[in-house]
Formats: sequence, structure tokens, C-alpha cells
Amino acid sequence: GEERRGEKRRGEKRQSGKMLVKEYRICMPLTVEEYNIGQLYTISRHSLEASGAGEGVQILSNVPELHPLHGMGRFTEKRIHLGSKVPHWARMFVPHMLYVTEKAWNWYPYTETEYTCSFLPRFSIRVQTRFENNAGTNEQVFKDACPKDAICKLDIVFDDIPERYYKSSEDLRQFRSVKTGRGPFTEGWRDTQLPIMCSYKMVAVSFEVYGFQTRVEHWVHKNIRDILLIGHRQAFAWIDEWIGMSIDDVRDFEKRVMKETNLKIFTPEISGQDSLPSTGGTLRPILTRSTSVQESRPTDPGETDVQGRLRTIERSLSGQ
Repeated sequence: GEERRGEKRRGEKRQSGKMLVKEYRICMPLTVEEYNIGQLYTISRHSLEASGAGEGVQILSNVPELHPLHGMGRFTEKRIHLGSKVPHWARMFVPHMLYVTEKAWNWYPYTETEYTCSFLPRFSIRVQTRFENNAGTNEQVFKDACPKDAICKLDIVFDDIPERYYKSSEDLRQFRSVKTGRGPFTEGWRDTQLPIMCSYKMVAVSFEVYGFQTRVEHWVHKNIRDILLIGHRQAFAWIDEWIGMSIDDVRDFEKRVMKETNLKIFTPEISGQDSLPSTGGTLRPILTRSTSVQESRPTDPGETDVQGRLRTIERSLSGQ
């Protein structure tokens, strides 16, 4: 009813009447300097583990890039091959070999990333990320601040994740780092933990198709929440593997993973062979830093058929 729809609208902000915007704050028992290494390691390792037999992350480029304002940073370009990871309702109207192109600019501790999907030109996700050494208390991180009810403070220790992605070895209520002595954590850990840092993420989602915009945008934000929780949990749960690495060490690791990941995607017979330790279990949702899509209006005369398939999506989303 109307009351339920009102509840769904709380905690959101619409930017220029188009995008559903939320700010996520994820605290970590790390310093910003430590997480610079941990994030790079986690994204690379996850790309390798999530890839194989035509699915996963194909790394096209990973090179230094100079920005006139932010200075020297890193540019990466990837193709995320979705394959069977495409939801059932989406398979009804997207190509079988669907992939998303990611372009990311890392001027740590500030990053931006863009995702584009030519088959869905009206779909867009945009994220800005900034990392700070505090417990999520900075209310002026971004120029266009979200209202308080659009700020989502995620707890990597106690917030629920989908059961299929749970692993006891990554349960931070039980995990203790051998090398740092940090963990396990108890209720209220963000109030007392040192060191502590926060990932601030401004996420804007847009799906400009009449009749489907709200449902799809909320569905995407739900999945973004899960991805952020899982990714940040993993980054700390894997700390004993990356703590002590230098930036040169992690860049060498990225180069090796880039070759192995691309080989796994396009060589099915070796897709199950990893040179890195396998975490086993269900493959995780593909991790992302932040996203954006350049929008355009489709001129395909077959748009009527797409609208018909969108009705299939609506029925599926209604059942979730």
C-alpha cells in the first residue's frame, strides 16, 4: 500500500529528479594507508576467484595516469563478463554474452569509477569514494551532501549478508589476525577500535525507463549494499595475506593476476585452476569500487519489444 511505498522512499535522495542517491559509510579496523594495499589486493584476488569459463573480470588496462587536479593516479579498464550471474529475469531481454565495461581512476584516497553497458543506455550507476582516518563522523566529505536519512552506515561485523556468501573464516566476530592481533570484534567496536578508518561512498543509481525506475533502482542499491559488506569484510579477513606488502609488491601481484584472470575467462579447461589459495564455496558478487554510465537515448526501432521484456522484469521484481 501507500504506507509501504512511503517506507521504501525513506533513506533516499533524488538528484535532479533522475538518480536515486545514497551515501554509504563503511568503517574498517585499519588505517587509510594500510587499506591502500588491502583494497588493491582484495580486488585482484577476487577478480581471479570469480573468473572462469567465460565469466568474470577481464582486465584490459592497468596503467599510471596523471590528472591536472588530483595528480598521479592509476587508470584501470575492465570487462565484467556476467554470463550465468545475470539474474533470471534479465536473461529474458539481454544478450547471452553480456558484459559491462568498467573504467576506474584511483587517486587514493579519492577514487572514481565508471561502468557502461551499451545494451542498457538508460541505466547508470555513479559512485565517488573517499577514505578517511575516522569512524564515519565527517558530515562534509562530499560537496553535495546527502540528507541524514539517505546515509547508510554499514557494519562489516554485525550486518547480515546473504547466507550463500557467508564463510566462517570471514566472520569478523570470530576472526583474529595473527600478524596484527586485531579481532575478533564485539558490539560497539566502531566506538573503541583503534586504528579505524571509513570508506565514504556516494552512490547514484538511475534507470530511466517509465514504470520500472523505482523498482530497479532499489534492487540495484540492495545489491550494492551486499557487495560493499562482503568486499570490506574480505579485505580485513585476508589481512594476514597482504599486510606488510609494499605498493610495488601489490602492483606485481596485480600484473600476475591480470594474466591469470584473462586466461581463465577464455580458457575453460583451466578455469578451475588457481595459483592463489582458494577460499572455496559460492562465488561472490563481482566487486566494484564506484560506477558511472554515460547516458544516451536509444534509437533502436525494436524498442517496443524491449518494453515488452521490461514487463517481464517488472513481474520478477514484484515477486522479490
